[in-house]
Amino acid sequence: METQAHMGRNSLIDRLAAQVGSKSFAIALLKKRGDLTPSGELTAEGMQRNRMTAEERAIDRASKESGRPASDYTYDPTTNRATLK
Repeated sequence: METQAHMGRNSLIDRLAAQVGSKSFAIALLKKRGDLTPSGELTAEGMQRNRMTAEERAIDRASKESGRPASDYTYDPTTNRATLK
């Protein structure tokens, strides 16, 4: 999987670009979600997400969606998903 190379911190744009196949499309998505300003700078939320690893972002997404604590989840790097322990 190509995105396995961008699992660490400060790789939000590179990881998403690898997942969607285009850096310009990744930037457009991040702008739409509010992680980037129209000029392409990271917003406060974008900086927070960028400081997270892929694992931390996946667990954060699952935790926010379910309302359960992050500690209830485990991460699978092959699927980029967090599931309940």
